[in-house]
Order: sequence, then structure tokens, then C-alpha cells
Amino acid sequence: MKRNRMGIIDGSSAVPRRLRVTMRADAERNLDAVLRTGARLLAADPGASIAAIAAAAGVDRRTVYRRFTTREELLAAVHTAKLDACEQVVTEARLTEAPVLVALHRYAEGVIAVSRRLPVDVRQVRDEAGADRLRRLMERLDGFMDRAVREGVIRPGLPDRWARSLLVQLTAMAAHEMPELTNAQGADMVVESLTKGLRPA
Repeated sequence: MKRNRMGIIDGSSAVPRRLRVTMRADAERNLDAVLRTGARLLAADPGASIAAIAAAAGVDRRTVYRRFTTREELLAAVHTAKLDACEQVVTEARLTEAPVLVALHRYAEGVIAVSRRLPVDVRQVRDEAGADRLRRLMERLDGFMDRAVREGVIRPGLPDRWARSLLVQLTAMAAHEMPELTNAQGADMVVESLTKGLRPA
């Protein structure tokens, strides 16, 4: 795997790292294709069938059914894969150690890449474990935004969770509504929009 110009790993595979270490290369390619295609089709049509996803992914339907017996199981796997990738981005952005603007750009660039690879909304995760992981991720972002306030990057006195919610919306917009921007260019716009819009008076 390669790293981008900010040092974040550009994960070309949607398969979680913990699974890749035990999978054959062809099995990983098939699962990667299914997760990516499933994310794309289910984001556009929650009723997309496993057969349709398998056909679009170029994978035999029986191969998909051996791992996912229902559409709900596949969607849960996509949510898990995206949460895994987002947790990796947050860790590698070094939100508590790196300079605030550097960490912010790393986070935005990484999440834009993940969101383009797996364009599902993890806020729709249905299992309790996934919801708890998402909550912890948001808490880490809230802590990072508090740090940005303390270090004078954004102004104090904003409504609770305002800065974090804006960051999440900006990265989603860059990922899905600005396909002409590279991940790095999208991150540039996120950082500029957030810091200029919320900068201290």
C-alpha cells in the first residue's frame, strides 16, 4: 500500500486489514469488489439484490452467497469495513499529537478517500457494536475540535458539536458532490472552509 503526500495510507482495498492477512489474493480481490460495488449500489438503491451486486462486481453469485446470505449481512459488512477504515484514518491523522492544521488535512483527505471508496452512510448502522464504534469516533472528533479551540484555530462559544458536525458535512460534500477534486484538493477546501468560517474574531 502507498502513502499520499500527507503520509496517510491510500488503501486501495475495501477489505479490512485484519481479514487481508489471512486471505488469498484472489479471495481478497473478490471481496473487495463485492464490498465496493455493494456500497455503491446500496447507497443508490437500498433494495439492490445480492444477485445484482454480484453481477455488477463481476463475481459469481454463489461466491457472494457463501459469505453473505442476505443483503442485510452484506450491508453490515460494508458498514464494518467503512468504520474500520475511518478508525484507521483518525489514528493516522494523529489528532492529539500533530499540529492542528496538519491533523485536520490528514483526517479530511483520508475520510474523503474512504467515503469515495465506500459511499454508504455509517450513521445508518443498525447493530449496537457498530453504533458504539461510531459514537467513539465522533467523540474523538469532538475532542479534536476542542483542541482546535484551545489552540486558537477556531473560535470558542460555538454550539455543542457544531464544529464537528460541520467538518463531517464538509468532508461528505467534498467526497460525493465534488468528484472533479482529488482527495487532497477536497481536503484543501475542507480545511479552508472550516478554518475561515470558524476562525476567531
